Amino acid sequence: QVQLVESGGGSVQAGGSLRLSCVASGRTSSIDGMGWFRQAPGKEREFVAVYRRSVGATSYADSVKGRFTISGDNGKNTVYLQTTSLKPEDTAVYYCAAYRYRGVWDYWGQGTQVTVSS
Repeated sequence: QVQLVESGGGSVQAGGSLRLSCVASGRTSSIDGMGWFRQAPGKEREFVAVYRRSVGATSYADSVKGRFTISGDNGKNTVYLQTTSLKPEDTAVYYCAAYRYRGVWDYWGQGTQVTVSS
């Protein structure tokens, strides 16, 4: 099993920045990718970004490209999401997730709230 713990959420004004962190513990050697999803009130959970640990590759949702950056520290089993130029529509609970095989998200964190005010 793998446990994921997020941190770094908070409240900011539009245009501001936050850095989210997610630390994995347990059978971390089984993880190929770690990423972030978000869920706004009344909306479905949506993909934000992913980091493939084995090759360092990244991918982003179109809505955050150019504003968010995902990175990882494999030695610390940690993935980061640097958010910039935040907009009110970025307000959501941000969840860290991890997979063993691409496309199948096996593990989820509890989520961290990000609130952006206009």
